[in-house]
Amino acid sequence: MEERKYLTTWMKYLPVIRLHLKKSLVEEVSFKLNITDFESAGDRGKSGYTFNLTMENGKVTNNIGGSAVARDLYEALKSDETIKAILQEKAVKISVGKTFLLSIKTTHISSYKTVAEEPAV
Repeated sequence: MEERKYLTTWMKYLPVIRLHLKKSLVEEVSFKLNITDFESAGDRGKSGYTFNLTMENGKVTNNIGGSAVARDLYEALKSDETIKAILQEKAVKISVGKTFLLSIKTTHISSYKTVAEEPAV
């Protein structure tokens, strides 16, 4: 298994990610990553750098085990106290596509999520 090749790269992006996470509370946001930053950290070859990272309350809810890039992003996110606070009571999806566009979509987790709706009389 790869050992945190991309952590340093993600740490460099944390201030920008923090800013975009705050903006994502209002609307979906995206920004372009520098491909060279990631290629110099490690060659992903044909598998590329694309991934989806979904979280609820700051905990990963999808399988990112196959993506070192996603795992290292999650490590960077949980090392930042401001970001950890932003992620509380929110569902966040962070994705990177083939064009190196990082997108962040945030929704609030409803406190009524587990309560079944009763039919109207």
